[in-house]
Amino acid sequence: MEHIIGVLSDTHIPRFKALPEAIWRHFADVELIIHAGDLSVLSVINELEAIAPVVAVQGNVESDEVRRALPLKRELVIGGCRIGVVHILSPDSARRRRNEEEALLEAARREFPQARCVIFGHTHVPYLRQQDRLLLFNPGSATDRRSQPICTLGRLYIEDASGSPRGEIIPLT
Repeated sequence: MEHIIGVLSDTHIPRFKALPEAIWRHFADVELIIHAGDLSVLSVINELEAIAPVVAVQGNVESDEVRRALPLKRELVIGGCRIGVVHILSPDSARRRRNEEEALLEAARREFPQARCVIFGHTHVPYLRQQDRLLLFNPGSATDRRSQPICTLGRLYIEDASGSPRGEIIPLT
């Protein structure tokens, strides 16, 4: 069996008036939605729960209600795959001077030593990289493209038999 999970981050509602309609289309078949922070208001979870259950963490731009309700990070297991979720995956300054990709990998391993997948946000820059049995996955932002040409979201696929994660970045055109 393959598990399909919708992945979002940095929706910043109500600064951006509403979640894009494309979310309903791209997440119609998901069993779970993971939101990696910067929802800004809890009503985003309620809205997404019309599609599927939601697991979320708080970001760095949240209302008081979100900060009270959500943890800074969390771990979950789906289909034998341990997934870590955090908004900011920050390499320490000494590691930052080296290769940024290696620094992200080290930060992910430090935050979630047993994870096969680490989902993060904050940068609004989509990022998908598999290295050393660890998938690093930032879906970008579905509402705020910032320096990116388009907004994006993600889908995570997990095979039950192997517990192997595979990610997909979906451009919202």
